[in-house]
Amino acid sequence: MEIPPNTPLHPDPPPLITVSGTHREMGRQIGEATVAQVMHSLENAHILLAAAYEQLELTWEGARIQASKYMPFAHERYPQYVEELKGIAEGANVAFEDVAILNAMEAVTTDALHLDRCTSMAVNGDRTADGHVLAAHNEDWVPEDESDVYIVHATPDKEPPFLAMNYGGLLPNIGFNAYGIAQLCDSVYPSDSRIGVPRLFVSRAVLAAASPGVAISHMLSPRRAAGYNHMLVHESGELYSVEVSARRFAIIYGEDGYLAHTNNYLSETMCAIESEPEDLVNSRVRYFRALGLIKRTPLHTIKTLQAIQRDHVNYPDSICNHSIEAKTPLDNEKTINALVLDLTAREMHMVWGNPCVNPYHTYHLNA
Repeated sequence: MEIPPNTPLHPDPPPLITVSGTHREMGRQIGEATVAQVMHSLENAHILLAAAYEQLELTWEGARIQASKYMPFAHERYPQYVEELKGIAEGANVAFEDVAILNAMEAVTTDALHLDRCTSMAVNGDRTADGHVLAAHNEDWVPEDESDVYIVHATPDKEPPFLAMNYGGLLPNIGFNAYGIAQLCDSVYPSDSRIGVPRLFVSRAVLAAASPGVAISHMLSPRRAAGYNHMLVHESGELYSVEVSARRFAIIYGEDGYLAHTNNYLSETMCAIESEPEDLVNSRVRYFRALGLIKRTPLHTIKTLQAIQRDHVNYPDSICNHSIEAKTPLDNEKTINALVLDLTAREMHMVWGNPCVNPYHTYHLNA
C-alpha cells in the first residue's frame, strides 16, 4: 500500500547515550546529553495541553500542581528514581516540576491521552528457529515526540546494567537488563486509578529486577497510581503479561511459548474494570491480528517479528500505526519507534519511526 508522504524518514540510528554512576549522576548525564530532546518534549507537552484545554481544562501550572501530588508517593517508594529524574532536570537545565509532569502525564490528564495502539509480542526458544528468546514492541505515541527518541546504555552503581529505549524527559523503562529481564509496556485504562506512584516509576524499577518474581513485585508496588500491561520476558523463556490497575492485577502466562498484547485488558478480572472498552476496538483488532501472525509462523526469527511490526491491516490504526489525523490533539498518534530484543544474544534491534519505511539498527548490552 502507498505510505503517506508525511511519514518521517530516519536513515540514521537514534542517539546512543552511555551513562553510569549513582542515579543522580546517571540522570544528570542523560539530561546533559539530551538537552534538545528534553526541551522539545516539554514544548510539545505545553502545546498539547493548550490545544486540549477545552477537553481537560488544565493549564501548565495546573498540571504542575497535579503532578506534585504524585511525587511524594514516588519518593516514598522509589527515592532512587526520583533522584534520577532530578538529575535529568539538572542536566537539561529545566525545572524538576516540569519533567515531573512528563513522567506523570497519563495520570495528570486522567488518561484523556487515550492512545490505544502500542503492540507487544514475545516468543521463547521453543518458537524460534535458533532457540533464542525474542520480544518485540511497537511504541505508539504522539507524533511530535518522534524526534526525541534515543537509546540509553546504563551501568548503575548498585543495580544491573540495562539497555533501554527512551524519548524526551522520561525515565527509561522499556528494554532489558543484564539479568536477562526484559519489559515491554502497553498503556491500559482501568477505572480505579488514584493518586499514587506514577506508572513510569513502577516500570523503571522493573529494569533493576534480578528475577521474574522481583520484577512482578515491582509491577504490583503498593499505592501504585494505576498500571500498565507489563510484558515480562526472561532469558529462560518464561513469558508473562502482567495486567495491572491501581488495585487489581492478573497474570497471563505464555504456556504455549508465545504472547501478544495491545492496550485492552485480556483477563476476565481486569476486563471488569476497563474504562470505556468500546473506545478500544482498534486495540482488540490489533491484538487478534498480532496473535494470529505470531501463531501462523511455526518458528520465528528477528526478521519475522519485524515483518509483523510493519503490518498495515486495519490501516491507519494498524500495528504499524499511522493515525496522525485524529479528531482531537489528544488522539493523534503513530509508531515513533519499534524494537526487537534478542535476550539470548543481549541485543536490541531498533527502528526509529515507522518500521514500514525505516531501517533497523543494532545495539548491544555490554555488561
